[in-house]
Amino acid sequence: MNLEHILAVLISERDKLNRAIEVLGNPVKRRGRPPKNPLATLLAAPMNSAPKKTGGLSPAKRKAQSERMKAYWAKRKKQGSKT
Repeated sequence: MNLEHILAVLISERDKLNRAIEVLGNPVKRRGRPPKNPLATLLAAPMNSAPKKTGGLSPAKRKAQSERMKAYWAKRKKQGSKT
């Protein structure tokens, strides 16, 4: 093979790779109505990426709540049998 031909093939492959990298590197275009201030969405995105903390009950609080509800429903059941 000719050295110039090999060089031309390598350059064309490099160009294809560069175009593929550019396409993959750009963010996916957002669908829907554009934001009023595009800079606000860019600045707010890193802050929103943190996972939200869920305010669940601790096991002790869950057990206490369970006992309260059992007592509540037992009382309701008892009242219902009287009428």
